[in-house]
Amino acid sequence: MSHDRGGRGKGTPSVPKFDYHIFICTNERDESASRPSCLPRGSKKLKSAFKDAIKEAGLKHHIRANESGCLDQCEHGPVVVVYPEAVWYGFVHLRDVQAIVNEHLLHGRPVQRLRLPDTCLNTEHCPHRPTPKQK
Repeated sequence: MSHDRGGRGKGTPSVPKFDYHIFICTNERDESASRPSCLPRGSKKLKSAFKDAIKEAGLKHHIRANESGCLDQCEHGPVVVVYPEAVWYGFVHLRDVQAIVNEHLLHGRPVQRLRLPDTCLNTEHCPHRPTPKQK
């Protein structure tokens, strides 16, 4: 993990940069919507758990946990994505937060058991998505 906090140029105040940004989908759809949403699956609690785990690890000024709107991976919810690497995690539960913080954010090793396969990202042909209805 890089901890370089250098300034951006001569005369520019030094602004700390985060090493990682974690985006946690907290989108909520109406129950009658054709796709599920992350909020009813506990994503709001995930955000709090990530913030607590990051603080406990002494990484508060290096890693930022953010709520996001829909990340369009609804069938995989709750969904979490870690940048700058664009590592997508699906079906994340409170019990998984510590593993993501310890393994991925502290040691740079994404948690493979939680990663969404690239074949499931931004495609209609993922086994977790219902087959689109023919018109």
